Amino acid sequence: MSSKRKSKLRHTLAFRLTLWYAGVSAVIVFLTISLFYVLATNVIRDQVDEELLNQMRKFSSLIAAQGADAGQRLAIIESQAGGVKKVFFRFLRSNGQVFLSSNMEYWQDIRIDSGIMRRVIQGDTPVFDTIALPERDHEIRVLYGAIGPGVILQVGQSMEEYGRIISVFKRIFIGALIFLMFLTAVVGWFMAKRALSGVEAVTRTAQMISRDVLDMRVPVKPRGDEIDELASTFNEMLDRIEQLVAGMKEMSDSIAHDLKTPITRIRGIAEITLTTETGQAEYETMTASIIEECDRLLDMISTMLVISRFEAGVGDLKKEPIDLAGIVRDACELFRPLAEDKNLSIDCRTPEALEYTGDAGMLQRLISNLLDNTIKYTPPGGQVTIALEKREECGTVLTAADTGPGIAQEEIAHIFERFYRGDESRSTEGAGLGLSLARAIARAHGGDITVESEPGKGSIFTVTL
Repeated sequence: MSSKRKSKLRHTLAFRLTLWYAGVSAVIVFLTISLFYVLATNVIRDQVDEELLNQMRKFSSLIAAQGADAGQRLAIIESQAGGVKKVFFRFLRSNGQVFLSSNMEYWQDIRIDSGIMRRVIQGDTPVFDTIALPERDHEIRVLYGAIGPGVILQVGQSMEEYGRIISVFKRIFIGALIFLMFLTAVVGWFMAKRALSGVEAVTRTAQMISRDVLDMRVPVKPRGDEIDELASTFNEMLDRIEQLVAGMKEMSDSIAHDLKTPITRIRGIAEITLTTETGQAEYETMTASIIEECDRLLDMISTMLVISRFEAGVGDLKKEPIDLAGIVRDACELFRPLAEDKNLSIDCRTPEALEYTGDAGMLQRLISNLLDNTIKYTPPGGQVTIALEKREECGTVLTAADTGPGIAQEEIAHIFERFYRGDESRSTEGAGLGLSLARAIARAHGGDITVESEPGKGSIFTVTL
């Protein structure tokens, strides 16, 4: 593995989690085995101490009953039975002088501790001592105890056998610790990779998206854990981004198409005027036409900016208490002459007053766009109905109904998109932004706009605020 890959691996979250798993597990295992080791050594030492105490009681009873000679004979027998290199016995006077003992050839390096002798004489209780000799690998456990008037027994036992047990336990302990650390690292790596598999899937998907593969999605497993929630949220974000990118591309194409016509018209007017022998009146007409086309362009650009700000959630709404019923009636009166020119009737149904907190200017634009849309697509002799009411279940509701040609079902899903114009509207003036603006304003006020339509029977636009 190259140094670059090793460095990259060390900086991964999976590697750090594995180290944490292995480290914490190693500490727990070490403490557990250490506690077991301490308990095992204490049990072994207590067992040895109990054997030494039994020896002292046996000698004490024998000397009290049969005298010191019987004690010496027993000491020789016990040392020979246990092995002269396993156990020894010494009988001491209070001044530390040895008067009886087993074979001490192997134990001649064992000294008599005068301090322990004083403690035994003063306290009349057995005292244990552990001796470690440099030339021997094992320790020696020694007991000092009074077994008669002025008689102290020193009995010692080699810890060699028990030392072997402890040594074997240490090797097992070290081997088990190394194995468990390795096993913990493997299991920790597996668990970390498994836990972070969802994050890796998100990363791979993000990398694919950075290469313009916008239709990629993170696979969501049915476990329902935090990683799956992250993947689901990430996929929802990708859906939104894909919609925004598609909308931007569509809008760019539509802008290019819709700006091309007025700009071409402006250029044509200017070119014809300049290449033709004309007078002052023709130049004035050209200027007026260009100004008119520029106004259309500016209005379209301004509308697009308003829609974009509202859809992005940064639109500046000046909310204040208003009489929405009065605004609707004023809009109907404003558009009534236009409707009469087309031989249409406007039926305005509103309460006397309806208080609402919102942006009066934007709501006026919403109502005006709905009226303009219904009047534009309603044939002569038809009727436009505007109704405003307060509903307990959904709030303030404004409906705009017409008796126009209706909207095909396949077009209903697109009529609120920017620059979209259905087959029936291609022969009429407009940029296809009115309904998009109306929906953006409605949503900015916490509501929405929907449409119900049937070809040949008209349409009903419903705005809920």
